[in-house]
Amino acid sequence: MECLPNATSQIVVYVNGKEVIERQPDPETTLLYFLRNKLHLTGSKLGCGEGGCGACTVMVSSYNREEDVIRHVAVNACLTPLCSVAGMAITTVEGIGSTRTSLHPVQERIAKAHGSQCGFCTPGFVMSMYTLLRNNPTPSEEEIEAAFEGNLCRCTGYRSILEGYKTFAKGCCKKGKTCCQNEQNTDNEQGSPQLFDASEFTPLDPSQEPIFPPALQV
Repeated sequence: MECLPNATSQIVVYVNGKEVIERQPDPETTLLYFLRNKLHLTGSKLGCGEGGCGACTVMVSSYNREEDVIRHVAVNACLTPLCSVAGMAITTVEGIGSTRTSLHPVQERIAKAHGSQCGFCTPGFVMSMYTLLRNNPTPSEEEIEAAFEGNLCRCTGYRSILEGYKTFAKGCCKKGKTCCQNEQNTDNEQGSPQLFDASEFTPLDPSQEPIFPPALQV
């Protein structure tokens, strides 16, 4: 059974900047299955399989011709039909950085802030944060917390993940070891211990992010 029998026998999507053509697509194929089993991009994980854990989160980007704007949305790939993202751009955790090339600031923070233990949920957290930053490079702490409402972690307790990513927030203190929280108070007690030195993090540069494929804007 074809995905769009009355319109076309193939769909075109861009995955991590590369054009992918799927001929005779099965309407029951999920985006996650396609990424993992056909493109062998296994960074996105199959967890609950019902949109509850967020381990399969990827970014879907689309162009709105009427408003002439590009929209980025974090989606559960395990629930998203492949056919529903025809003509859109998909970004997975492999597409933003790696240890072979260089880590994206989002990946660097979750690593250096000790936000990954078993690592199964990590790609989902990374892509939820990445999507938020593509829409808003200087989010508030509240917006960062809201971005993770669909992501579950049973190892870290969330503190290290949130603390690392809140360094992206506007107004966040980035002094690291010289932060006032590390100074001795009047009772000779140490302030709140820091999980990392925020001054060592690579700053986010939105101008270096991949552009939306021009071929999808025509």
